[in-house]
Amino acid sequence: MKSQGTVEGLTSGSSELRRLNVAMLFAALAAFGLLYSTQALLPAIGADFGVGPTAASLTVSAATGALALAILPLSSLAESVGRVAVMRAGLLVACLFTFVAAAAPYFWMLLLSRGLVGVALAAVVAVAVAHLGDEVHPAELGTAIGVYVAGNTLGGISGRLIPGLVEESSSWRAAIGLLGVVALLAALAFTRLLPAARRTSTTSAGPRDHVGALRELVRDRDILRLCLLAFLLMGGFVACYNYLTFRLEAAPLGMSTTVTSLLFLAYLAGTVSSPLAGRLSDRFGRRRLALAGIVVSLAGLALTLPDHLASITAGLLVFTAGFFATHSVASSWVSSLAAGRRGQAAAMYLLAYYLGSSAFGALIGLAYQYDGWPAAAASIGTLFVLGGLTVLGIRPGRRA
Repeated sequence: MKSQGTVEGLTSGSSELRRLNVAMLFAALAAFGLLYSTQALLPAIGADFGVGPTAASLTVSAATGALALAILPLSSLAESVGRVAVMRAGLLVACLFTFVAAAAPYFWMLLLSRGLVGVALAAVVAVAVAHLGDEVHPAELGTAIGVYVAGNTLGGISGRLIPGLVEESSSWRAAIGLLGVVALLAALAFTRLLPAARRTSTTSAGPRDHVGALRELVRDRDILRLCLLAFLLMGGFVACYNYLTFRLEAAPLGMSTTVTSLLFLAYLAGTVSSPLAGRLSDRFGRRRLALAGIVVSLAGLALTLPDHLASITAGLLVFTAGFFATHSVASSWVSSLAAGRRGQAAAMYLLAYYLGSSAFGALIGLAYQYDGWPAAAASIGTLFVLGGLTVLGIRPGRRA
């Protein structure tokens, strides 16, 4: 199933390109703020419902896991009924279920509402990169996706910082509710700013056409390798932030929720590294930038091992910058390899991305419970090393 997009897309200096980039940044801000809204609150949620770290982390995994399962169906739906409409509806529904989560009286209800937030957010996450791929000129795509990924980092900051600061003086429920309000305002800004699509993304394609496109992509080993890269790196990244919260609040550091939430400002490193890596990959090649990002992340992870706040903070900044640089590069790489099937390719990549988040975000908790942060860091580092080997396996010359 071929895309009906034009060869030429929006280029530098275009006012529509600027509006598109700002609108997608707002979408990412809302989506990724809501997706990880419980991460800074895991100790408080665990204490309120009487569950341990691994169970509490399921409030994150429920959202990311449901998102992963919904990505392919909603990607196909967007190709049939229109990407813009699907993204707008998804953000508003996610805000609604975030308010439901804030009021959940039982742990299973919290998990269910978080899962529904994930399903709704799949409508945005599954479509955003493909929409950019069809709207933006190929020479500008790395930069445009870098800006979108930078929005991911801003959403990640708001999703952790706002709840962490509010919970200390109120409750985790009030914290999530306030974040829902912030996300709703961002969603309304996205709805107003997003330019009309330059092409109509709706097609008469049915389920068989979408399945056929997926079969073609599955036969592309390099796209599968990029999906494996997403699975490994995102799993390690989410696990790092999940269990670092417990480490910081436990002895010997014994930090408060307010202080630990401030460390999520490390996401600002990704805000800088994402668009920078996108621009550099357009000039120097994606393979080099992806490998460089992984090496940077491993160096940052090593810095988090000592029980010193300065070292942990520096390490988290470096680790985060490296991860988002690699993710930005890999996202544009998938889009460039799948011209004509960008929607399905982006969905495959993100399916792997969030399955990794759900799986390792919970499983590495077992390592943490066994031997604390050193065991968790070793597990995360192993995932990133495997990611580097995966990048090396991609055939040279494939738009790398």
